[in-house]
Formats: sequence, C-alpha cells, structure tokens
Amino acid sequence: MIMLPGETPPENPLQPHEQWMRRAINQAHIAFEAEEVPVGAVVVHDGRVIGEGYNQREQLRDPTAHAEMIAMTQAAQVLDSWRLVDCTLYVTLEPCPMCAGAIVQARLPVVVYGTTDPKGGACHTLYQITDDERLNHRATVLGGVMQDECRALLQDFFAMQRAKGKK
Repeated sequence: MIMLPGETPPENPLQPHEQWMRRAINQAHIAFEAEEVPVGAVVVHDGRVIGEGYNQREQLRDPTAHAEMIAMTQAAQVLDSWRLVDCTLYVTLEPCPMCAGAIVQARLPVVVYGTTDPKGGACHTLYQITDDERLNHRATVLGGVMQDECRALLQDFFAMQRAKGKK
C-alpha cells in the first residue's frame, strides 16, 4: 500500500485482539507439547488476563477439561463471581456446544476465536448457540483472528498423531 505523507493506514479491526490471541496460542502450544489437542484460551478483564487454559482432557481424564472451561473457571475465581460480564474470551478454536453453552451461562459478552471448527463449532459453523435469540443471553463473536496460525497448529498436531498411528 502506498501512503501519502500525513495519511494514516486503515484500521485493522482484528489488530487489537492479536496480543490476546497470541497469549491463547501460547497456551495451545503447551497443550501440543502435552499431546493434547492444541487449543488455548484466555479471559481478559480490564486489560489483563484473569484466566487462561489449554485442553487437558487426556491429562485430567475429564471430558469437560477444554481450554475455555479452564480459563472461565479461573476467571470466575478471580472475579469471585460466576458472571463474567465485562470480559472477553479469546480461544484458538471456535467453541464447541458445551463451551458455547458455558459462555452463555457465564454472561460472557464477547468471544474472539482463531479458526472455525467444521466438525463441532457452536458459534458460527454448525450451531449458533452464542447468538440464539431463544436464550436469555447472547455473546458477540468475532472469528478469524490469527486464523492461519491457529489452523496450522491443529493441522500439525493431527498430522503428528496420524504418523504415530493414533486416531
């Protein structure tokens, strides 16, 4: 892009979210190293991280140990409230139905995710739980922040698992 003197570049609507998504990606890398599906999440409140997590289903032998659930639980403890109003959840993969339901229940107003989940996404892809007007609460959801990096991490993980003969 050619800029004339005194011109400012057009605003990137995804830019303010990149620093927090980078933190979620760091969490996903921890999951990758632990041989967990590499999904990471952070909850931000007033410009600081108050909860973060990565998938730990294998480690904890817990089907609910998704990155989002762990980050939201930590955030609730910090706020001393189950209501996560005035918070934003950043997660590397579009939330599943369980996590989308927890987002609605926690009154989380904003969710930002990296890449879609064509087999289980519950914000935009398969379901729209976070925007279902039949529910009492809804969340604004922005997808595609650092999408290529988030997708590549998942693809690399599953390629590695296939090479090991795992399903």
